[in-house]
Parts: sequence; C-alpha cells; structure tokens
Amino acid sequence: MPSAMSFERPDPIHLKRAGLKATSPRMRILEVFRTSARRHLSAEDVYRILLAQDEDAGLSTVYRVLNQLVQADILLRHSFESDHAVFELNEGGHHDHLICVACGRVEEFRDEGIEQRQRQVAADNAFVLREHMLVLYGVCPECRAGADAARAPEPLSTQA
Repeated sequence: MPSAMSFERPDPIHLKRAGLKATSPRMRILEVFRTSARRHLSAEDVYRILLAQDEDAGLSTVYRVLNQLVQADILLRHSFESDHAVFELNEGGHHDHLICVACGRVEEFRDEGIEQRQRQVAADNAFVLREHMLVLYGVCPECRAGADAARAPEPLSTQA
C-alpha cells in the first residue's frame, strides 16, 4: 500500500507512484481537494465545484475517480452517516472527527490524552490495536447560534 503523500499541488508523480496515470479528471479532482477550504468533500461537492469551474466532468466520472484515488490510498473515504460518504486527502497522521448533526460540517481534531486512553483500553483488554476511529456527533457553533436566534423573542414594537 502506498504511503500517505503531501499534496502542495496535484502532481503526476503522486499518481504514478500509486500506479495510476495522470489523467485530466484525476488531476482536476486532486486540485479540487488541494484548493478547497473544506477538507472533507462528498462526490456531489466535487461535482458541483467542477461545474462551477466550467469543467466538463460527469458525476459518474467523479465517483469512478474518487474510488480509484481511495484504492490508491491517495484519498480517504469516511462514511460518517450511513448513506453519505465524504473524502479527504490522505496526508498521513491520525486524527479524529467532530460532525455537526444539523449541517453536516466535519471538523478534525487530535487529542493525545484521548489517543493514550484508547491505547490503554486496547491493552487492558489484550487487544493489539491496528487502527481506530473516533467520531463525535454534536451541533457546531454556527448551527447553535442559528437555533438560538430562532428561539429569541421578537423585538418589542416601538409603536404606541
């Protein structure tokens, strides 16, 4: 399995090392991940971004290329919700995720205390830890602010 790679910009060498040709769709999709403000994108997100850039790519092509990039270990696939997958560049290093149940926002975090505790739990149960994933579900600050605003009382009328 190829090792995680650094993606300062899409590079045909990354694809070649993974056993893939540097086709235009692969390069464009890698560029989307490299330049997106969001690290976790669904196939539909990638498709919409390509359309907004006037790129000619079908949704089936996006799905096919994403799957190829996952198989090549260039992208990671996460299924935080049972029927919805998101992808991120495999840049190496472990991290966990916070998921907003209201808007679907995905945030990454790393906490060494949590990591140590997970290793200890595995050891206490005589498990040899191969990999793990921690996902915390909650409501992000923006959604909480929106909910608080929706519950706020109506302003008092100044008319008499």
